[in-house]
Amino acid sequence: MTKKQQFLSEHNRLASCDMQATASMLTLFKIEKATLFKDNNWSTDKLRRPFIFWMTSLTPKEKEDFIREDKT
Repeated sequence: MTKKQQFLSEHNRLASCDMQATASMLTLFKIEKATLFKDNNWSTDKLRRPFIFWMTSLTPKEKEDFIREDKT
């Protein structure tokens, strides 16, 4: 399991149903917040809070699109 997959698994384990993440979300988060990834590390302690803030800025349609994209 990659560090990204571990982060996703841990985040989803801790998150409520409405805050579940997808791999596509993590990919876009990494692109938009590149300065957080100087060492390509997916540290839950370092990234989970910024990721949650980022997720809450998404519109419901954007979240739906991510979910749909990951299912295909």
